[in-house]
Amino acid sequence: ANGYYYTRWNKCIHSSRDLSDMVFIDNYIFNKDVFIQFNSTVGEYVGYTEHGVYNAQLYNKDPNILQQERAEVERYCKHNAEAYQTAIADKS
Repeated sequence: ANGYYYTRWNKCIHSSRDLSDMVFIDNYIFNKDVFIQFNSTVGEYVGYTEHGVYNAQLYNKDPNILQQERAEVERYCKHNAEAYQTAIADKS
């Protein structure tokens, strides 16, 4: 109860069947508040606290980090969504 809470939460959002509107969101959370977020629509990190802004600036200067996060839409989101769609939605 008396401690710190840190987690990283990823999610993929889409509404089209062809996955063309897929968005990847990567949240960094400390004590239940998002302090930094990557959103594939924005294409870079956004900080929401002083610490988050500092880290967002560092991450956004590193092309390797940005390239890896931007690739998650294809590598992680679309890959899994296609598997789920085949297993669930296509079974009517």
